[in-house]
Amino acid sequence: MMKWLSSIMHNKWMTGVIKTTFFVYLLCPLISVIFIFSISIPAQKLAVLIPEKTNLTEKFAGGIRESLSHKFVVIDDSLSETAFRSVTVENTFNMTAAESKLVAAVIGCDFFLIIRTETLRRSSFEKPEYYEAFNVTYLVSGRTGHLVFWDLRNFEADTPAGAEKLLFSSTADISADTAEKLRNAAKDELSEKRFSRIEEVPFENSSASKNLRPPVPYKRIKPEYTRTGYLYDARGTVDILVDIDEKGSILRTEIIRWAGYGLEESVVDAVKKMNWRPAERDGKALPMRVLLRYNFTKIEKE
Repeated sequence: MMKWLSSIMHNKWMTGVIKTTFFVYLLCPLISVIFIFSISIPAQKLAVLIPEKTNLTEKFAGGIRESLSHKFVVIDDSLSETAFRSVTVENTFNMTAAESKLVAAVIGCDFFLIIRTETLRRSSFEKPEYYEAFNVTYLVSGRTGHLVFWDLRNFEADTPAGAEKLLFSSTADISADTAEKLRNAAKDELSEKRFSRIEEVPFENSSASKNLRPPVPYKRIKPEYTRTGYLYDARGTVDILVDIDEKGSILRTEIIRWAGYGLEESVVDAVKKMNWRPAERDGKALPMRVLLRYNFTKIEKE
């Protein structure tokens, strides 16, 4: 029997078959993974939305659509516009995750862009008068409702036309950055870690709130109102979910209402600097999720 097996293994043809079969066996799973990732990214459906329509914004958004249509499935603007207008949203530039997911579901897209473009008359000590053309881009995930990417581009010139010409020249760069962020977000969402369910702070006077002491910071830290937010008169609310373990350490944070202008990063930074007293029920420490809300508005400096 052993001699018979040995003769088979030494047969060149049979050895080649065994090696080929073994190679295919190892390679197939790898090919499947590559295939899944390769087909998932180009298939992403993208909508481009203009909440505040002007000739400048429509022209600029048209250039963004055209550039991104070579990389993704960009939904027809008339269809996405009609669907978007059918959804009631309090503030398009300050949506909650739930509102964002609803917008994406109604439009039928995986991601959507919100574009705001404007030309402002400015003045400074160096220049008594000049003009600034700027564009703000929000890239939002329809699956999570998260703000994936926020971008501001601004250009200055002596005339409005000069500033706007510089702004239009930036569409290729903006589209390239947006495409990269979208692809990365799509990949991250495919491999996103699922977090275990954690109890949330119950409503006051409910049965679940009895004998419960919710987590509180020993010292509250106020998030900074960013310089970018001040320059562009940003007003909005940022909501953040914070998971705190039984030792008072922060496990994770999640922004569930976004505003852009760096305000989300300011909130996360402030929350992570806080030291927390963990939640307790009947004297026993336990992990708990809390919702924190921060309102931002411009306050003129004296």
